[in-house]
Formats: sequence, structure tokens, C-alpha cells
Amino acid sequence: MEGLKLSEAELMIYIHPSKSRNVFQAICRELSSLLFQYNETFDGVLLAYDATVKSKQAKILAGLHPYFGVRVNTRLLLFDPKPKSFVEGKIVKISPESVHVIVLGFSAAVITDVDIREEFKYRVRDGEGSFVSRSHKRHALKLGTMLRLQVQSFDEEVMHIAGSLLPENTGCVKWLEKKSEEALPTDRDHKRRKIA
Repeated sequence: MEGLKLSEAELMIYIHPSKSRNVFQAICRELSSLLFQYNETFDGVLLAYDATVKSKQAKILAGLHPYFGVRVNTRLLLFDPKPKSFVEGKIVKISPESVHVIVLGFSAAVITDVDIREEFKYRVRDGEGSFVSRSHKRHALKLGTMLRLQVQSFDEEVMHIAGSLLPENTGCVKWLEKKSEEALPTDRDHKRRKIA
């Protein structure tokens, strides 16, 4: 899935003196407060981190509450989907006008009817709506389906993705993977061609 990146950074984390007994726990608490929020410094949403304290020395800041700064080496997993990139998520709601998807369990994505390919037709079967491809009957989008969509825009404040199903390589992930496997020639087909 595009939009995920691993980044290494050296950070200075400022800790209140009352937290000096367990510095590593205070560092983890500070970094945890940044999780699942867009951060301009990191240029993305922090999903996970791995921190190691660089040295045991700390820099004390002057002021009314003398915080101390600790240098920390971190590895950060960031989520920042750019326009025209592809992300995957689970369909949670389908209507004739839109498809609603949850990406990575925290970001909502919406695909409106103008951004759904013409080959998909909305159908209701057994009280549940779904979009079914007219050209490939097995290619269906229904509740619980893992969906690959193209990002049109990403709103950092509310972490909302506007998506599209217009490109041919979007749709049900399972069906797309099966289709790509069928397109690859097998070793047996290759041997037959050599013999003939």
C-alpha cells in the first residue's frame, strides 16, 4: 500500500523534572501523545515508533519550570497518502451514491458515484447493497470487502480521504490479485512453448 513510509529521526524531547525518575517512560508518553494525529514536523500521521535514548546526558532549560531535553533516536512509521497514490481499506457502508471505507482502522475514505467506474452497477440482494462489475461478475464490492482505491485528496485535520475507483487497477483487492496472477504465465506454459 502506498502512503506508508518509514523514517528515522533524531528528536529532542523535553521532559518535566517530576518525570525524571523514569525518563524512558516519559519519552514514550510524549511520543504516544502524537500517535494518530497529523504532524507537520513529520509530514504525516504517526502510526508507530521505536525510540532509543542516544545518551544519558540531558540539557536543562532555564525558566519557571526547568524542563530538561533528552536526545532520542527514533524510527517512525508515517502515513501520508498523496494524490494519485493507492491505499487499501475495508468497506463499511454502501449506498447508490457512495462507498465508505476505513483505511488502516482510523482514516475514513469516501468514494462518490461520480468517481465510480461505469462498469460497476449498484444492486440490492438479500437486503444488502453492492456494486457489481458488468464485465466481470465475480468482481463485486460489498460490505467487508477489502478495497483498493486511488487517493484524490487527504484532509489532514479530520484525516479524511476522498477516493476514486476510476482507474482500472482499483476495486476488490482479492479479485485484482487473482486477475494479476492469471495474467502471469506459469512455468508449465513456458515449458510447453519450448517443446513445441
